[in-house]
Amino acid sequence: MLQERSAMHVSHTPKGRRKNAAKSPFPSVKLLLVVSVVMDSGKQKVNGSELFYRRTGRGDHVVLLLPGALGSGQTDFGPQLKDLSKERFTLVSYDPRGYGRSRPPDRDFPPDFFDRDAKDAVDLMQTLGFGKFSLLGWSDGGITALIAAARNRSSVKKLVIWGANAYVSDQDVKIYNAIKDVSTWSSKMRKPMEDMYGPEYFTRTWEAWVEAMSDFAQRPNGTVNVITSGSICRDVLPRIGCPTLIVHGEKDSMVPSFHPQYLLQNIQGSCLHLMPEGKHNLHLRFAAEFNRLVDEFLCQ
Repeated sequence: MLQERSAMHVSHTPKGRRKNAAKSPFPSVKLLLVVSVVMDSGKQKVNGSELFYRRTGRGDHVVLLLPGALGSGQTDFGPQLKDLSKERFTLVSYDPRGYGRSRPPDRDFPPDFFDRDAKDAVDLMQTLGFGKFSLLGWSDGGITALIAAARNRSSVKKLVIWGANAYVSDQDVKIYNAIKDVSTWSSKMRKPMEDMYGPEYFTRTWEAWVEAMSDFAQRPNGTVNVITSGSICRDVLPRIGCPTLIVHGEKDSMVPSFHPQYLLQNIQGSCLHLMPEGKHNLHLRFAAEFNRLVDEFLCQ
């Protein structure tokens, strides 16, 4: 654990500022928003897969948005693509392999799938001609962003993550297993994912994700990229050298509060912003507030 941190502090969003209308904390529940902004999109072949991306804005500061489990740029970042400044930022969102419109191939979860996603993300940006950029990562995308920032220090300017964890505890496994069976979800919760993937692919892929995440908790010492049992990316956190903002919703039932605290303690120079009413999808439910926070951090 690092003993000195140049900017370790915790800030809070005032309570009662807004009422959170979120119905579900789960990362699989996305708000499908119509994004009425000028953007281009396409596919790029990266590491053997055709990755779908969207790009908007003309600012000098390039930002890659990394979605959560089974997510895509369309489902996960509507308010950010629409409302973050197009003058200051060039925004790129992408669908990880096997998700969204980056199919085929179907999604799989080998032991190094987060490392694979991190390499895909950075290589996509380089293919698009962006040598230096910031990362905004939600949930699984936050884990991917942590790895990408640690392994590409010269490329990543700044890092914003929320709903992410560097390891899987027994408590996390219980949370994942409680939502593994999608037939127990309400139809409203299932609909966005079923509309995108179809019921069979959604069910199969979600169950595979739960199993893959639970497997991290069973990894013994000595496994690749593991320092202690349960680690996803603990070993790379000290290598992150860019300014890092960690955002956490204090009502996030998917990610217990010890996870952002661990990230704060192990990423040098990081800071933590707490949103008392925020749940897992805080960037969607409190989009204006979240966007202001991101804008201020990236422009510092």
